[in-house]
Amino acid sequence: MQIIRKREIVEDGWVHVADDADVPPDADVVVSLQRWRSQRETLKGHAGRLGVRLDNTIDPLELREDLPHLALVAVEFPVYRDGRGFSIARLLRERMGYAGEIRAVGNVLRDQLYFMERCGFDTYELEDGKSLESALAAFDEFSVTYQDAVDPRRVPRDR
Repeated sequence: MQIIRKREIVEDGWVHVADDADVPPDADVVVSLQRWRSQRETLKGHAGRLGVRLDNTIDPLELREDLPHLALVAVEFPVYRDGRGFSIARLLRERMGYAGEIRAVGNVLRDQLYFMERCGFDTYELEDGKSLESALAAFDEFSVTYQDAVDPRRVPRDR
């Protein structure tokens, strides 16, 4: 499967593992928060990198102690009009200093990618059938920002 990571189309090396499935040895895996909580010690011994998939109703502060063990946090967008995932990314980056990959998954729309990046997302799984090439153009559709954010773009101060 191809995804967008840091404004490039790449092959995804991560495996999303269902709660009732075996964790593939040596693979980079993404598990649910529930599975992480119930199998934390076992998963810490996993040979591959670890990621956790968060429902957008979860307070990311609950992960504070776990973040050093996680190379990826995938934030679920169940519907396009639910913006709680944006806040989760900002909290992870700004308050908790998380430097790992933050991935938008679920109902991720092209029109939201620019704003997701500003909030701290760096990877995006678009739904099947969506053009990744077209989605890349979304990052360059705005040339001016009006407020500071997680990304390095700054508000013009010449007014």
